[in-house]
Amino acid sequence: MDAQSRGRADEIDPADQWVLNPRTGHYELRLGDSTPQQRPTVAPPRGTRTAPSRPEPRTSPSVPQPRRGDGPPGGRRGGRSRKGGGGGRRKKALLVTSTTLALLLVGGGIAGYLYYDHLNDNLSVTDIAGAGTGGFKKDQAINILVIGTDKRSGAGNEGYGDKNSVGHADTTILFHIAKDRSNATALSIPRDLITDIPNCPTKQPDGSTKEIRGTKGTRFNNSLGQEGRDAGCTMRTVKDLTGIEVDNFMMVDFNAVKTLSTAVGGVPVCLEKAVDDEDSKLKLPKGEHRLSGEQALAFVRTRHAFGNESDLDRIKTQQQFLGSMMREMKSKETLTSPKKFFSLAEAATKSLTVDQGLGSIGKLTDLAGELKDIDLKNITFTTVPVLDNPAEKVKATVVINSALADPLLQMIRGDVSLTEVEKKEQAAKDAADADAKAKQDALLQGNRAAAADVRVDVYNGGGPKGSASTTLNWLQNTKGVPKADNLGNAPAKVDATQLEYAPNQADQARALADMMGLPATALKMGTTDAAAKTPMKLTLGPDFQQPGAPLAPPAPQELPKDVQQAQADKAVCAK
Repeated sequence: MDAQSRGRADEIDPADQWVLNPRTGHYELRLGDSTPQQRPTVAPPRGTRTAPSRPEPRTSPSVPQPRRGDGPPGGRRGGRSRKGGGGGRRKKALLVTSTTLALLLVGGGIAGYLYYDHLNDNLSVTDIAGAGTGGFKKDQAINILVIGTDKRSGAGNEGYGDKNSVGHADTTILFHIAKDRSNATALSIPRDLITDIPNCPTKQPDGSTKEIRGTKGTRFNNSLGQEGRDAGCTMRTVKDLTGIEVDNFMMVDFNAVKTLSTAVGGVPVCLEKAVDDEDSKLKLPKGEHRLSGEQALAFVRTRHAFGNESDLDRIKTQQQFLGSMMREMKSKETLTSPKKFFSLAEAATKSLTVDQGLGSIGKLTDLAGELKDIDLKNITFTTVPVLDNPAEKVKATVVINSALADPLLQMIRGDVSLTEVEKKEQAAKDAADADAKAKQDALLQGNRAAAADVRVDVYNGGGPKGSASTTLNWLQNTKGVPKADNLGNAPAKVDATQLEYAPNQADQARALADMMGLPATALKMGTTDAAAKTPMKLTLGPDFQQPGAPLAPPAPQELPKDVQQAQADKAVCAK
């Protein structure tokens, strides 16, 4: 039982009840003067045992499920203990991934199997009716949509005005993790950006699905909450807006900022001037401060204290705050504090609403494992470039600045890092690519097979939906290639369209490259000859547009200089 059920809840922090047993090296639950219970706090390192399966949290159709209360940290009710095995260092099990993005980025640091059932109960899960990819994959780039809603839920938040609001997508960050896990980009989407919201199938409380009609030319933040839209609709809107498919979403409300900033011991911020904002209630002198709770929430909510008092400047302030929280969580003081570990786990999961693909601590732990090694210096914050809406006399909304947004979005879609630290590596890669291109160009010099002799299997490895079928019809009916077959989706997505062939199929490859408009760099020749009737393999990637059309140009390697960006490892004072 926990302290509350034993009548000793007053001023007792659950994290304080877990103490280190020096004989075993495990953290154990200690209640008052009772003998420590011999139960380990974490599972042994991966590979030494398999954690027993746990029941998944129940899902709610279109609204977050009610939480089932705060059970004992680490255990089931009724005094049953969970057995653990093995010794050694075990503090790498889990830092529960939080939707504030800060915890998302330090996902691998905290002990947590101890809390498995309890933290599962903390989570809220939303059925997003098929939005997104169905969940992130270990061998692919990952795109997580982090949503901060302005819904006034939670104790003490009804006083912020509009207390009956169903909420909007007030703070939205698309977090892109590179395929090789070396870097990440956090793309903020302005809430007042004018865009089109698509039709959105949305789960209802009775389990049915209702399609909510789309709206053209409206604020982006209306993609959540309004007219019954859920986070799946925000995912669909982001996909249409950016061309980036979202894998999963995470969502928090006002309480997340308050509880997480408190759990980490306060977030350091720097002000270049004194602030006294009546709307957000933020009042601070110039200089450095450590903010938590209500003050932290006021700092990320204020839009009258910094810059030109716009939402765009508030986004910069929020990015500074999140970067500082990341640095605080990565600090030695946090990583070595059991109390902070447990407090962060509680705060994160109680604040968290996720889709079914992330709907358990086990699934969040898998995501955490993909993120834990990213260095803060390789994480870049940026914002979708926008312009004042030319249709308005009084400037209240913004529209996409295509000249700056297009190359930025191409870089994210192309999995290109925005960080300076990788430029040397990129230069070496460019040189290698140039050498490979020269060799490939030579391969295009030679005979071409007749169209009727070209054998090829066509796969969709990340191209537009239906690309393989469209290409097959085009090859057979327009180009006279009867020996082409549509093999559907490729086993894995590719970064760019490629044609794989054997040395003795070079004449077929040249002929197909001519038909398809494939560059030399798309041709991948093997080392051994193929059997007589073996087909080549054409895999259509995200650069594929339509049969016979040139492939989309590769993503640029550098941002236009006017695109806003900030590095997570650098402290910046709010102006």
